[in-house]
Amino acid sequence: MTVAREFGSGGGRIAKIAAEKLGWKLIDRDLIEEIANAARVDPRVVTRFDERPESWMGRMNRRAMQGAALAAGVIPEEESCFDCDVMIEMTRKVIERAHVQGNCVIVGRGAQCILRHKKDVFHVFVYAPFYERAVRLRKRLDAGVNIEERIHAVDGERAHYLKQTFGKTWNDPHLYDLMISSSENEEATAEVILAAMKAPRMAAPEKQEVTAIR
Repeated sequence: MTVAREFGSGGGRIAKIAAEKLGWKLIDRDLIEEIANAARVDPRVVTRFDERPESWMGRMNRRAMQGAALAAGVIPEEESCFDCDVMIEMTRKVIERAHVQGNCVIVGRGAQCILRHKKDVFHVFVYAPFYERAVRLRKRLDAGVNIEERIHAVDGERAHYLKQTFGKTWNDPHLYDLMISSSENEEATAEVILAAMKAPRMAAPEKQEVTAIR
């Protein structure tokens, strides 16, 4: 199962609940640690590229610095070589390996695109009314954070990342088997997702949009 989510929708926690109920592995923040260990870089370096698009100027500056170092006969440090392209490729490998191993719930990271044509994968998009997202985030974020700006910023990064990396629109219903509006009862939302996943699927299923019962 893959779970894409609006920031503040509770999608990450809903994915965790679903994974626990299924007895499956949850792949979310631990993906950063796995990539950092494989690339031998600090996890904070990996976090900078986690579902974040790289600007054209940033990409050009990075490549110019790497080229200058090589021209000077200096071998760039591994952290200097870790970039958006490396992150995308390593993320793809982790997700594809997880799919082969099976029984996992993958949160974000373009998994709905990487595994788009895998018939045994159920793709979910979790969203919520703006007000409910703001209420959730006020409990999570530090005091003084502009909640509205943060929501727009994170959602914008996730949407831009998917468009830049895969050429897909983040909230395109054709990418998902189920688009569901979460409720304050995240466990109930997870139950609806699991019921939809277990339901018989047609060869060319209609995409579903469901609001969880409060």
